[in-house]
Amino acid sequence: MLRRMYDWCIAATDKPYALWILGLVSFAESSFFPIPPDVMLIPMSLARPHRAWFYATVCTITSVAGGVAGYLIGALLYDSVGQWVINLYGGGDKVDAFRALYAEYGAWIIIGKGLTPIPYKLVTIVSGFAGYNVWLFILCSIIARGGRFFIVAIVLNFYGDRIRAELEKRLGFWVILSAVVLVLGFFIVGWLF
Repeated sequence: MLRRMYDWCIAATDKPYALWILGLVSFAESSFFPIPPDVMLIPMSLARPHRAWFYATVCTITSVAGGVAGYLIGALLYDSVGQWVINLYGGGDKVDAFRALYAEYGAWIIIGKGLTPIPYKLVTIVSGFAGYNVWLFILCSIIARGGRFFIVAIVLNFYGDRIRAELEKRLGFWVILSAVVLVLGFFIVGWLF
């Protein structure tokens, strides 16, 4: 099953809808969706390493746009949608403490959490709820998300062939490791957030 999904992602890079799916996943992940855009970004960049920069740009733009949507959920819809998403990820009882940290460390929180596997949607929603400056939030989001996606682009652009060979050789191992990192990110949220 993993091999079929990986092969589909590799083959889909030639399809006109692949870029739309990448952008949609990246947008949704920043506001409510649990799957990171790396599931599309990595295979697409491996299939076409020369386009890795373009894919990272698409991910950055759509992720920041999704972050603004998450910000608006926190600012305008926190009592309904925002609180539900925060509780879904186990952070409901720590929102007030997290909100207090924004007064002192807001930019560092946004950048730090935007670069890690910690679910970024929690940062976007709480940023809106905390009333963090929206323009500073957007700037920090561009730095964090752009940094994250362009690191992937740099690595895959320079080492794409070696990484692809290793990934295809041990696909199951790398998928399990990625899942562990993602789950670890959720546990870190529970611990820090």
